[in-house]
Amino acid sequence: MGFLDILLGRTKAVAPDLDQLFGLPSAALTLQAAAGFTPTGTGAVCFASVEGGAFAQAHQEVQELLDADAERTGPPVEVSRDEYGYSWLVSRREPDDLPALVSDLHAVNSALEGRGFGPQLLCSVAGFQDTGQRRLGLVYLYKRGTFYPFAPLAGEAQRRDNALELQVKAALADDLRIEQDLSRWFPIWGAPGL
Repeated sequence: MGFLDILLGRTKAVAPDLDQLFGLPSAALTLQAAAGFTPTGTGAVCFASVEGGAFAQAHQEVQELLDADAERTGPPVEVSRDEYGYSWLVSRREPDDLPALVSDLHAVNSALEGRGFGPQLLCSVAGFQDTGQRRLGLVYLYKRGTFYPFAPLAGEAQRRDNALELQVKAALADDLRIEQDLSRWFPIWGAPGL
């Protein structure tokens, strides 16, 4: 970053660091102790679909890679599309097997990035819930290399539990690289598993 960048308030873009995803299992322990949330076993990677054979082939290879996992006991990896036109590759594991789920999320991101589709990657999310059935997602922003909590409230209206999100932010500050710019805590309505 140069002198003019400092004067003009420009910042250098943060490079994605997919290894940050491997911090989720230890953060899950902190989250359970601090707020009573446990993993649901569902995680997803969101990306902007691109037309063309190369992207379709990369997408198919990623799905086949995850479906070929001999230790997978749940359903195969699913692909869904939300109302905004974004695609989600959804993986389901046993709730107590968060490390395997994190490996799935990392593999999807790495494979798409390795094939040159990094700019299409938007975020990854791992689902959690508490005994009162409140839902929470820990969202990894690919382009920022940071996490933020997303806590949708139950019901029809698209509302979120901001107090819970801030509580989780404080609880996980030592476990994950938390996104400090709250304006980047985008709602991911309709995300699979939330």
